[in-house]
Amino acid sequence: MADEPRDPSSDAGGDPGEEFRDMLRDFLSGGSGLDPQQLANAAGLPADPQLVQRLIGQLQQALQHAGDGINWTLAHDQATALASRSAVTSTPAEVAALEQALHVAELWLDEATDITGLSTAPALLTRAGWTEATMPVWTQLAEPVATSIASALTRVLEEQAPAELTSMLGDAGRVMRNVGGTLFAMQLGQVVGQLAQDVVSGGDVGIPLLDGETRQAALVPQNVDAFASGLEIPIEEVRLYLAVRELAHARLFRHAKWLRLHLLTQVTDYARGIRIDTAPLEDLAEGFDPQNPESLREALTSGKLIPPKTDEQLAALQRLETMLALVEGWVDVVTAEATTRLPKAQAIAETVTRRRATGGPAEQAFASLVGLELRPRRLREAAAMWRAVSDAVGAAGRDALWAHPDILPTDADIDDPAALVARLTGGTPPQDDIDRALQELLDDTTGERPHED
Repeated sequence: MADEPRDPSSDAGGDPGEEFRDMLRDFLSGGSGLDPQQLANAAGLPADPQLVQRLIGQLQQALQHAGDGINWTLAHDQATALASRSAVTSTPAEVAALEQALHVAELWLDEATDITGLSTAPALLTRAGWTEATMPVWTQLAEPVATSIASALTRVLEEQAPAELTSMLGDAGRVMRNVGGTLFAMQLGQVVGQLAQDVVSGGDVGIPLLDGETRQAALVPQNVDAFASGLEIPIEEVRLYLAVRELAHARLFRHAKWLRLHLLTQVTDYARGIRIDTAPLEDLAEGFDPQNPESLREALTSGKLIPPKTDEQLAALQRLETMLALVEGWVDVVTAEATTRLPKAQAIAETVTRRRATGGPAEQAFASLVGLELRPRRLREAAAMWRAVSDAVGAAGRDALWAHPDILPTDADIDDPAALVARLTGGTPPQDDIDRALQELLDDTTGERPHED
């Protein structure tokens, strides 16, 4: 015999918030006709029954969560689960070869920079280990936007709800905030889990993802070998080159102790300035079809929720991109100087540059999710500036510029390296035609002026 529909009014003293939770719980369990796999697709999960079940369980937990914030444990679990899916692991011989490459890389870097070596040994991480080590920074970068989206979902619910539901909005708003935050956290976990299958090191995406104290540098052997497999270059050279790059990146952040906090603060300050456009959420609320939950993911990952950047954000983004370009440009120059013994160093460098310029699907998804592309757009110009400084004042003079943010080169220095070199050497920068004409006018001691008609 079929169950009789329950009449909420028959529950004396019934809690409308609990009724709302029951409705969502029924929705998640398929009671509304929704296929759980459809919901998993909306969260970006592959067709894996185990992952689908985890998704349903985590959303059910969000309904019961008494707090009012983003449960980042879900992002961690999601990323780790995806990163662990590959059964391929590096052999002991491959691990030993990378350890040897790291040892040689340290010696070569000692010749290319005065910045001293690391205080802790570089780590060799599995893909899951990389997600474990970097997730704290990813959540730090994403939290401002995740909080804004969860708050926007609550506001839209309050504005769009019929009058008869007003009595339950106090609790329902918190529930929807938790569910929205859960979906965002799982999307972030999806992005980081995908990145874990591609990144070769701790500093591969430019920003300092490792904590800088207990773990300063790391390589992912499985991904290093996958990177090399697509090149017609001896794998030993690829391992050495990538080891040098990672150690150079780690040395810089250890040496310039202010740099890590400065860079991450720039990123999070930019993210806090993002305001969510509620119009797409309102459209979603009005026309949401339970049979097509893909619209949930599309709203989160398409970037539609993040409106065009304000002038203030564009200025902040320019400062951030300049800093990223200075870091990556310095790493490129030092790596080139340290790997002159590698016959194919230039070919590997070009591959790294192309890979970094295009980015992968996961990085593009992170850009849509958080509204920020971690792209050093002026990388080539910054590298040219660092090479000019190196030629003029040597490695010691070049590396001394990282002592404090106030003496670090600026956008203007990237535009005009000659002027920066002149300041550093006490010389006079070369003049262009306009400069020479002005100088001749100033040097004119005849006192004669053109006749006036």
